[in-house]
Order: sequence, then C-alpha cells, then structure tokens
Amino acid sequence: MYRFLISTRWFGWLILVCILTAIFVSLGNWQLDRRNSVVAEIQKIENNYNAEPIALSAVPTIFETLPADKKWTPVQLRGTYLTDQTTLVRNRPLDGSPGYEVLVPFQTTDGTIIAVDRGWLPIGNQTAGQPDTVPAPPSGTVTVVVRAKEGEPSVPRDAPEGQIASIELPKLAELTGLDLETGAYGVLVSEDPAVATMPESLPKPETSEGTHLSYAAQWFAFGVLAFIALGYAARQQARINREDKEAQEEAEARGEEAPVVHSAYRARRKPTKARRDGKLTDEEAEDRWIEENLS
Repeated sequence: MYRFLISTRWFGWLILVCILTAIFVSLGNWQLDRRNSVVAEIQKIENNYNAEPIALSAVPTIFETLPADKKWTPVQLRGTYLTDQTTLVRNRPLDGSPGYEVLVPFQTTDGTIIAVDRGWLPIGNQTAGQPDTVPAPPSGTVTVVVRAKEGEPSVPRDAPEGQIASIELPKLAELTGLDLETGAYGVLVSEDPAVATMPESLPKPETSEGTHLSYAAQWFAFGVLAFIALGYAARQQARINREDKEAQEEAEARGEEAPVVHSAYRARRKPTKARRDGKLTDEEAEDRWIEENLS
C-alpha cells in the first residue's frame, strides 16, 4: 500500500521536508542563542546595577578593560570635568522622542580620563541639529558615581563638529585629542556637588526576556509539523490508491472496464501527442468515458 513512497516523486518530497526542517531548527537555535544573550545581560543588570559603588582605586583597570561580568558596576570617581571637550552623541531616542546624549571627559585626581555620559537632551527648536542648551557639569573638584559600560561599535554615519555618531571610544579619543580610557565609559548616577540643571537621566535597561523562547518553540514546532504533513499526505495517497484498487477489482468482477476514481489525486501522466488520423488518443477516450459514465 505504501510502495509509492520509494518513488522519485515522494523521495523528492522527503528531501524538501528535510531541508525545510533543517531551516526551521536553525532559526529555532538562533532564537535560543538570542535569548541566552538577553538572559546573560539581565543577569549582569540584576547583579551589578544597584550594587554599592566601589572606589576606582579598588578596580583601577575597569575602564581600560571591562570584564564581562562587571558591566553596570557602580564606580566612584573624584576629579574634574573637562567641559571644553563636551561631545554630543546624535540620534539617541528616548521614549519615542529623538535627542542626544552628553559625553563629558572626566579627569580623576590620578590623571585617568574617563568619558562620562551625563544623560539625555531633546532636539532643540532654535538651531537645527543641536539641543537648545547643554547643561554644564559642576566645576572644580567633583565626586561622581558612574556605572561602567563598554563602548559601542562604529556606525557608517558622519556627524557635525562637536558630535559623534555612536559612543565609539577610540573615535572619541581621536576627536578630543585626550588620552581617554577606551575599554569602557561611565553612565552617570550622581554628582557631588550637584547642579540645578541636568540632562535627563538614562533609564534602567530593560530586564524582560522578550519573545525569543516562544519564537524558538514555534520554529521547532514547524519542523515537526512538516513531517506530520508529509505523513498525512502519504496516508491520504495510500487511501486513494486503496480505493482505486477496490474499484478496479469490483469492475473486473463484473466484467466491466475499470473506472478511474480520485483521478485528480493521481500523479500527472506524461502528455501524449494528438493522433494525425483524427481518432481519439487513449487519454482522450478515457476522459470521454469518465464524462459519460461518472458525471
């Protein structure tokens, strides 16, 4: 009953289903990898984001080479802002509004220079491509707390003078001409003394896993369903073949020409050329018999 499965046609269907399943499994694994990355990032936030600040002297190389498990660690710095080297990071939306982030180099008392992201500013109304005002940081010696975060990759966009397209720390060091630490920068938590006007604080990173797990399950389910569909199609074909055979046996028992049932489900026959003498071909004769006896 299922001998048709070894035919070229059904072998081709099996190969197609295997290819589709391999694609579905690859997409499912890709979603699982994305989820694992998100979970690892969430773990860093939960472990470090609200931890007690530690002095830079306790982790002197954290901004030179940021360990993966130390991202978002609060670090206390003491020194002065290099306000004349303030740089704006463009194209930084916040809550759906376009704007900028404000980077100001901070020189510690031991001479280390660290980029500090003081927060977000909206696009201004007075000058195109600029915020209306950039609040100045406190002058003189300041104690600040920042959260360590690695720099961002380069983006293929230009930026006006005094601005940068991403927080690409080597590029920022080049623009400012400072001996800037390029392993990480600091996201501002607090300043002492504080100033009256500040950029808007950046929000806490999202800690939701998202829908990666459900998408992975869907892709794996599609792979299983592909084989289920192939099995269902094979079962239907076997039923059709069985009914054809039963109808043929009954017709032969009555001494009649065997009818063709479920002809729409049969494999396509190789077309035959029309006869030159005007007589019907075997296929045309069969179609006429079906119309006259089964319609």
